Amino acid sequence: MRQYGEGERDGGDALPLRVAVIIGSTREGRLGDAIGRWFVERAAKRDDLAVSVVDLADFDFPARYPDQVTEPMADFTAEVDRAEAFVVVTPEYNRSFPASLKQAVDFAYDEWRTKPVAFVSYGHGSGGLYAVEALRPVFTELHTVTLRNGVSINLYDCGGDDVLDADAVTKEQRDREAGVLLDQLGWWGLALREARAARPYIC
Repeated sequence: MRQYGEGERDGGDALPLRVAVIIGSTREGRLGDAIGRWFVERAAKRDDLAVSVVDLADFDFPARYPDQVTEPMADFTAEVDRAEAFVVVTPEYNRSFPASLKQAVDFAYDEWRTKPVAFVSYGHGSGGLYAVEALRPVFTELHTVTLRNGVSINLYDCGGDDVLDADAVTKEQRDREAGVLLDQLGWWGLALREARAARPYIC
């Protein structure tokens, strides 16, 4: 997997797009880490992307919003600032997304601007799509561009103890959805990188 700061590709092409995959659930027994690893394995095969995992469970965020920014809050905001594109891995809780994700998103503001955001969602029945639709206006308010295409995992399609275990057709569909997402994220990420370099954003 390419990491941030590895330099230019052979031949002097543009730097790989810095993509942060954000694991949005911090719940005990969560499935998001397994789904996030599955997605990162696919993203890491691409030479045009430098992928980093930002797992919210790794940050000791305060229970209440403090008067002064804490070190974990600053660390998370720095990750957002460093990235040029995002993939949010989110479950669906009661037709929305987890509070842990909203808390983290709100720690940054300018750092999100003019960057693309894609979604990998999971849930029973809806595949987490209600969570995605709840997230779109949040990221629109932050002046991001949310992608139309994403990956939706219906947990009813999974079998056994493996959250990603499914029939061949379902697995092929997930891989295809991941490929389209990454193609679109790369296009938007590079287009917005060029736009930021060409002129200041007006908001």
